[in-house]
Amino acid sequence: MSAEDAATLRAIPLFAKLTDRAVSLLGGVAIVRPVARGTTLFLQDEPADRFFVLFDGWVKLYRLTRDGTEAVVHVIGPAESFAEAAMFADGKFPVCAEAVTDARVLTLTADGFARCLREDDRIAFGMLGSLSVRLRHLVTQIEQLQVQPAPQRVAAFLMRVCPPGDGPAQFQLPFDKALIARRLGMQPETLSRALAKLRAVGVETQGLTVSVAERGALRAMAEAGEEE
Repeated sequence: MSAEDAATLRAIPLFAKLTDRAVSLLGGVAIVRPVARGTTLFLQDEPADRFFVLFDGWVKLYRLTRDGTEAVVHVIGPAESFAEAAMFADGKFPVCAEAVTDARVLTLTADGFARCLREDDRIAFGMLGSLSVRLRHLVTQIEQLQVQPAPQRVAAFLMRVCPPGDGPAQFQLPFDKALIARRLGMQPETLSRALAKLRAVGVETQGLTVSVAERGALRAMAEAGEEE
């Protein structure tokens, strides 16, 4: 594992407080590999014998309903871990995972992770912290879906994928608008109307290209939604 990948691990709650030795232990049992868009990482109800860290790209987590419809649960972005809870729960993945862009992922098997735990028990406390953060995120996500107007949900998503800083910005949406709509719990036409309303704060879209006249105004819109 490269020094850059190790630094990325440090940015993730699961690994943030680990010692250099612990990170080295994890790096010794981890596998880092590129995956192409459309690659399935695991399927719902498969044995949960591993978990993942996403270094680059985006991964969709979804459940299949009885009629075969996809219900998007979450879209994982760079520097996020996923499937760690399933590995220690009932032993099965509760969702499917598919790369929606070309990506690069780190995989840790249950056996490899268990060996690291035996060597350094502080890794377990990192795991608890990560799950706590994930729970708070899911609670916030549920609250947003229930109470936030669509334009504010979209503004919050755009701030997530917008380059950091102030002033104007132009960037590409990481995946198609249909998936964005499902991720935000709305119909595609609702997403289109929300994007149209964001023109009032300087947001213009052309295909997957987004232009923001002033990131501060978009940020204020997203944060106003959080406060309601």
